[in-house]
Amino acid sequence: MYTAHPDRYADMPYRRTGRSGLHLPALSLGLWHNFGPDRPAETQRAILRRAFDLGVTHFDLANNYGPPPGAAESALGGFLRSDFARYRDELVISTKAGYLMWPGPYGEFGSRKYLLSSLDQSLARMGLDYVDIFYSHRPDPKTPLEETMGALHSAVQQGKALYVGISNYSAEQTREAARILGELGTPLLIHQPRYSMLDRRPEDEGLLDTLDELQVGSIAYSPLEQGLLTSRYLDGIPEDSRAASDSPFLNTDAVTEDLVARLRSLHEIAAGRGQSLAQMALAWVLRGGRVTSALVGASSPQQLEDSVAAVRNLDFSDEELARIDAVIKG
Repeated sequence: MYTAHPDRYADMPYRRTGRSGLHLPALSLGLWHNFGPDRPAETQRAILRRAFDLGVTHFDLANNYGPPPGAAESALGGFLRSDFARYRDELVISTKAGYLMWPGPYGEFGSRKYLLSSLDQSLARMGLDYVDIFYSHRPDPKTPLEETMGALHSAVQQGKALYVGISNYSAEQTREAARILGELGTPLLIHQPRYSMLDRRPEDEGLLDTLDELQVGSIAYSPLEQGLLTSRYLDGIPEDSRAASDSPFLNTDAVTEDLVARLRSLHEIAAGRGQSLAQMALAWVLRGGRVTSALVGASSPQQLEDSVAAVRNLDFSDEELARIDAVIKG
């Protein structure tokens, strides 16, 4: 039987999420691509155990994570029963609905029918009575925002979610979602945007400013930019990399000579900080405390350990930030 490390809370920083009472670890574990049947179950179990032992108390999912869709939730459900049942109240488990899950007009986006049906399915796959955070995974251009936010509110009223969040919403959409939820009496807890040194849209488009103003938390996904902000691409495209597989999320066209040169420059800055490029990229997202948590994936316990080591140095000098900006912006 798994027994968690007694010092699991010693080193991980925890940050208050917006104006709520919920604290999240600076690094959270995303179960996007490494928790399907194509990965060994013992490796998945080892990653989850190591994460919790290191103070990573937040496991982030969505209905379509796997592959195939639903597989990550089913896998986590098994491990919750076998390893983590007695630690449920120490865990924050989130899931989302918004992308395609089943055929027909009710299998994606933001209708009340889809969101609440999807949540029921997610809870069944994980064997849970509730999730800690339930997200609208993306805005629905054809469904009134009142209906989508009303469904999130209903999830809380029904006791199936403790908090609600949104992902991939613009600053303007976020402001309106927060207003609607506030009027319903279920505050918007958190926003999950894509954010990294290479993708600064949350800064440039005013989303982070909006979240600060609304006192809403944030958790960044893809802080390592699909692996680009690691040491893997410093010499070009490895044969076994995501880019080499022409993934829809990263392909060979994205890895240009200019980008590789910039990555090498960033690697040099990271080395001067005593960090790997990946560790510096995570620290950069978390700098200054504006972002509540950063999501990392892991294909092994060792990879997770490397990411968690980023929390040892989250401070940047003005000179370091200027050098990073000069590399990124040219």
